[in-house]
Amino acid sequence: MDQMLHQLITLRDLLSEHPLFTLGILLITGYGIGKAVVKIHLPEITGYILAGLLLGESVFKVVPYEMHDSLVFITDLALGLIALTMGGEFFSAKLKRMGRDVVVITLFQMVPTFIVITLAVFLMGIPLPFAFLLGTIAMASDPASTGAKVQTLRARGRFVDYLYGVIALDDALTVAGFGIVFAVVVGFLNPSAVGTSSLALNALREIFLSLLLGVVIGYIIHMMTRKKQSTNEILIIALGVLFIETAVAIIFELSPLLSNMAAGAFLINASPRNHRIFRILEPLTPPIYALFFVIAGTELNPAILLQREVLLIGVVFVVLRGIVKYVGVRAGAVACKAGDTIEKYLGLCMVPQAGIAIGLVLLIQASPVMGDLALVYSDQIQMLVNIILLSVFINELIGPSLSKFAIMRALEEE
Repeated sequence: MDQMLHQLITLRDLLSEHPLFTLGILLITGYGIGKAVVKIHLPEITGYILAGLLLGESVFKVVPYEMHDSLVFITDLALGLIALTMGGEFFSAKLKRMGRDVVVITLFQMVPTFIVITLAVFLMGIPLPFAFLLGTIAMASDPASTGAKVQTLRARGRFVDYLYGVIALDDALTVAGFGIVFAVVVGFLNPSAVGTSSLALNALREIFLSLLLGVVIGYIIHMMTRKKQSTNEILIIALGVLFIETAVAIIFELSPLLSNMAAGAFLINASPRNHRIFRILEPLTPPIYALFFVIAGTELNPAILLQREVLLIGVVFVVLRGIVKYVGVRAGAVACKAGDTIEKYLGLCMVPQAGIAIGLVLLIQASPVMGDLALVYSDQIQMLVNIILLSVFINELIGPSLSKFAIMRALEEE
């Protein structure tokens, strides 16, 4: 029996050395556990994270820690697609149609969330640069989870229009805000690289060049695809340019989030036909996002999660974020006189938190821009990662149920 177990472990270690085996086992296991947890009324993303936890170093060790460097490109690709899609939400006609109310409600819940979470975790011992990052990530919601509930309930109406508008703008502004905050934080942590006096100037330069790169790339994709009829050709061109753009941004220490978002915003406003680019890319997202979440699960360390400090900060993070977002949405709705159903129920739909939050925290951990800082501040980064993953896990357990309750009550009262 011992010999058989030893042979199985040897086979596991041999297979785990190849990234393709790792990707395959991550996808299949994530799919299986994701489907299983749905049957007990939990979101698929919870299953993905659980699958990663089981496959990681903490349990079965199918994905060794040293394999993470080989999987970084999945995180880069997923973040590129997320940012490009979020940029597509900045369609000028859509923004005008959403109107002032959506902008007011979004800002009323985002700004206080950033301030309150940043101050709270700082006072609890998190260094200020990392407190800023946690405050920024706290602003993100989960459009996938909420959107799935809307589709399941076949909900339509004014409440759903506001819901989609606020979540889309929230996540787009979160990605943009994170790109700015991350640039400033990296400069702050490593002032010798740019000089303390030029820290602000360097951050502004990075932001400007990232946005400029995105606009140029958006223009290139637009020009290369505008006369194409074949979806295959459009897919190849869009993906190829997206890969190149993301790599260029990383190599030259720019923000791939800001550049991809700028590319998406340019594309969606350059021509109505460019909507098809986003539709063509959409079928690629399920496997990439599934891998994305499973890889996040492999980063989860149960031993660290059980530490008193992580549990305490994580619970405070979750509770304060939920309260501030709800109160902020309600205050914004009151300020712009959006109506009773928006005031009472929209804030509950802001609780879910998943894809973008995980993507941003993995970017902090894996970004080449961090360089040696990732080693110097490894303890703080690991703390940040586990706080966010704990928050995601809790919010994905309770968030979808709150969203369902809010949507159903709002539809009843409309």
